[in-house]
Amino acid sequence: MNFIKKVGVFIVAIVLIVSTFSFNNLTEVEANVEDNLLVNGGFESNLFDDNSWTITTSDRNLLSLDGAKTDGYYLGEKSFNYWIDTAAASSTHSFVITQTIDNLPSGNYQLSVQSMGGADDDPEPGKVELLAGDITSSSTETDGWGNWNEVTLQFEIKEDAENFQIGANISGEPGAWGYLDDFRLVSLDGSDEDSDPVEADIFVEKVPGLAEDFIKGVDVSSILALEESGVNFYNEEGAEQDIFTTLVDAGVNYVRVRVWNDPYDEAGNGYGGGDNDIDKAIEIGKRATENGMKVLVDFHYSDFWADPAKQQAPKDWQDLNFEDKKSALYDYTKNSLQKMLDEGIDIGMVQVGNETNGGVAGENEWPKMSQLFNEGSKAIRELDPSILIALHFTNPETAGRYANIAQILDDNQVDYDVFASSYYPFWHGTLENLTSVLKNVADTYDKQVMVAETSYTYTEEDGDGHGNTAPKDSGQTLNYPVTVQGQATAVRDVFEAVANVGDAGIGVFYWEPAWLPVGNPDNIDLDQNKQLWEEHGSGWATSYAAEYDPHDAGEWYGGSAVDNQALFDFHGHPLPSLNIFKYVETGAKAPLAIDQVNNVSLSVTLGEEINLPETVTATYNDGSEQEVSVTWNQDQLNEAIENGQGSYSIDGTVEGGHSVKATLSIQAENLVLNPSFENSDLDMWNITVPDEDNPQASVKENRSNSKTGDYSLDFWSESPIDFKVQQTITDLEPGYYNLSMFIQGGDAEESDMQLFATTTEDEYSTVTHVDGWANWVESELEEVLIKDGTIIIGAKIKANEGAWGTLDDFYLYKVRDYQAPEPTDPTPEEPTDESDSNEDDDSNDSSNQDEDTSDSNDSDSNNDQPTDNKKDEVKNEAAEIKVTDINQLEKQSDNTYKAAKEVSKITINKEVINQLPEDAKIELEQKKIKVSLPVSILKGKGDIQFSFGKVSADIVSANADSLSTLIDFTLTADGETINFETPVTLTFTIDPDKVKNWDNVKVYYIDENGDKKEEATIISINKDTGEIVADVNHFSIYGVFEEDVSGNELPDTATSQYNWLMLGAAFLLIGLSTILLIRKRKQD
Repeated sequence: MNFIKKVGVFIVAIVLIVSTFSFNNLTEVEANVEDNLLVNGGFESNLFDDNSWTITTSDRNLLSLDGAKTDGYYLGEKSFNYWIDTAAASSTHSFVITQTIDNLPSGNYQLSVQSMGGADDDPEPGKVELLAGDITSSSTETDGWGNWNEVTLQFEIKEDAENFQIGANISGEPGAWGYLDDFRLVSLDGSDEDSDPVEADIFVEKVPGLAEDFIKGVDVSSILALEESGVNFYNEEGAEQDIFTTLVDAGVNYVRVRVWNDPYDEAGNGYGGGDNDIDKAIEIGKRATENGMKVLVDFHYSDFWADPAKQQAPKDWQDLNFEDKKSALYDYTKNSLQKMLDEGIDIGMVQVGNETNGGVAGENEWPKMSQLFNEGSKAIRELDPSILIALHFTNPETAGRYANIAQILDDNQVDYDVFASSYYPFWHGTLENLTSVLKNVADTYDKQVMVAETSYTYTEEDGDGHGNTAPKDSGQTLNYPVTVQGQATAVRDVFEAVANVGDAGIGVFYWEPAWLPVGNPDNIDLDQNKQLWEEHGSGWATSYAAEYDPHDAGEWYGGSAVDNQALFDFHGHPLPSLNIFKYVETGAKAPLAIDQVNNVSLSVTLGEEINLPETVTATYNDGSEQEVSVTWNQDQLNEAIENGQGSYSIDGTVEGGHSVKATLSIQAENLVLNPSFENSDLDMWNITVPDEDNPQASVKENRSNSKTGDYSLDFWSESPIDFKVQQTITDLEPGYYNLSMFIQGGDAEESDMQLFATTTEDEYSTVTHVDGWANWVESELEEVLIKDGTIIIGAKIKANEGAWGTLDDFYLYKVRDYQAPEPTDPTPEEPTDESDSNEDDDSNDSSNQDEDTSDSNDSDSNNDQPTDNKKDEVKNEAAEIKVTDINQLEKQSDNTYKAAKEVSKITINKEVINQLPEDAKIELEQKKIKVSLPVSILKGKGDIQFSFGKVSADIVSANADSLSTLIDFTLTADGETINFETPVTLTFTIDPDKVKNWDNVKVYYIDENGDKKEEATIISINKDTGEIVADVNHFSIYGVFEEDVSGNELPDTATSQYNWLMLGAAFLLIGLSTILLIRKRKQD
């Protein structure tokens, strides 16, 4: 909710003369609102969690305080709220809210706060009095909801002040209430430097308060592998140049390098990511030192990537007991650093572990982790006490995380100097929060703090054929334009956030600013790139890493995921944003120009009038914004309207030729209430768990964990996960509906997760799964039949302890109407002649034949959808499963393996395939269709994906005479279709009662137009069970049909007896006609 500031603003300047303060000749100056010296001045993080503010009062019981109120704010999304109890208080009561500044240089300042609250009759106003040391402003009363008033105090400090307190005194009668927001302390003095910002290609606002030795670092650990892969780097003049020289020219003064113990398999093949062992670290360290930069050594204590999701011990340590592991870590740290120091490398800092939120070197209990940290610290102190020791963590956006970790480290007496944080703007919350949580650690435990990793994307393009981590449509907050200017501003603001901590904020490292594409980015040759990644380790992981990390690197190995976050273009030329390391000290200016026109999104219900906006927001390179007129492509819009339901991209153009896109989503009405959990009213959702004391699942605000919006249904527990979330929806029209939802998460080694729908007539469900953070899995139930207008929709989630994830975006919409079958007369007509009645009456009754034919030919039957007489058959329980262990396949015989349950889609890891005999077969089944895949066609292809695909309604309708379900069979390896010479066997089971003549039964391949093409080779037919076995030599859509030799379906009455009767009747008619004609002629 946004509020309009009151036009009249109270500006109060109290001039008092004391020993160390003077206000003589002080004039009001426009304050730079970007240079706020206070932490958490906007109360965007709860002050009771981060201790950014202190509350002092004579009786806390007389107050109701909220440190992060969300229903009233001036800026941002939260504010500070207070209320003086009407019952307990008998007279005016007051309290003080303060913040202490360690060192405040002499100069002129302005303290201000936005205040809003009760009026004289509502029920009582709050009174706000600003404090600056011993100086106070006059008291300003609140005057009603939504009426924000700025209270200000200007003062001068003649001498530098330590532990300087600022804040406000709040008072009021019983019942007084109010809000505070946007607390600011800014200097009114100009810059100490007379120089103007330098001329450049980008705008950069100078970051005040940077110390001379402030770390302006980069992590270029992949650089050697890139150079070995043929990547070249250039200077600003376009000449090829050592990248370390280019970095120094841009203002970089520190280089970070990661170290893995043994990132190689037994054959010496590297795991990738730069193959960064200690020898690589030495080579990088020497080049950095030769160019005058210090080195931060980042020990992962693993053989490959260590992060919050994986902290695996090195191969050589995995069988050690804990005491031996401690010794191994100490020895490895000391020996590795000694090698580097012997090479003359200028080591300024050592990082003991990487993103160790909950583990290090295979240990995940804090007492043991703390002992390992201290073993690393001991080795460093013994070598050189002047080397700083850093511990590295991430996810600063999680409330209380850093305060808790810092306290645990202190409780366990861990020896370290620097508390380091990762901060990626699209994942890790606000910069104000970052400053607040780091300052809390620094102030509470007397530690230095820094950002060890940050980056931002400058383009949406990919340069090497391997997908990038950002930008994504969901789970990310992109507050800066995806441009070079946006990248520079994002990094500049991280520098400012660390500087705002004060003297304890010592620096920022940009992560992998040079991890560029290998090969030609203008003409991507993916096969060539893969070869380079595998040979030199220049991608994030190679296939060889699967032996060590099978579930992440072993599945998703490939190239650079951050080539669009580099500070060099795809060809190795420095971007203007590379100079951010020197521009933060000088500032930079450029001609004003539009940097980005913000795309728009519009979601409408089918049939609703579509009005695209007449203006869009343009962001300029100085950060300002302006509305500009836009012209949309009318042809694209008309086509979208004509096509109806779907998602469309409409191009637009603004003044100057800048392009913009409108994403138009035309959807059927979503019948789920609060489907994305964005509304605070959650009464329509019912969450049930076996143990009410262990809720496991709740709606939480976290943009990075949400598919859309800011909220989602999160789950995690230390005990096994078991909960159900559901919603009952009523008053629906009879018809067929589709239901879907999205889920993401991880650590669910054992799980049973289902999307379900329950109607009066039936239950529907489909198995789903989690596939890693931000890898959203969409699950869908199609053609759910609702007759009485009521349905219960939801999800059932069961998993092992420690599993986590989120559910979001439930969607229920109507597909088509339901037509109830017309009642039929159960009593057959009386025969008109004795001869018409015989033992085969029922089989020859045309009404019965028509009824049977309609059952077999109805498009619903082709999709196995429920009808009145088939509701018990359809449960939609086919699963999407991944086979990563051979034991997940049931061994039927020496050469036959079968999936443990019916599947709709299956992925089989190549390691499993390689364990199967060459002559083996894998049987997969869905309902009444079975596929037998020869292992010989799968080996050597990579990870295998097979699916029983659904067929479009148009093709189903065009082939309504199919006796079986139509299935679109697909077989791929790593996304590429597998062609095979060895036939694959398909087995269909149909209703034998529907067949008139078994000789006319065929299995046809159907093309994309719905036309029947060549016949498959039928191997066998079982007329009793309806089982038909056929061999195919490629996968597509297949189905079973009954057709005569001419390709036409036989009529329902085409039995042998009936045909002879019709032929006899014809001869009788001809004879009778002849006799009548002769008689007529004789009469004439």
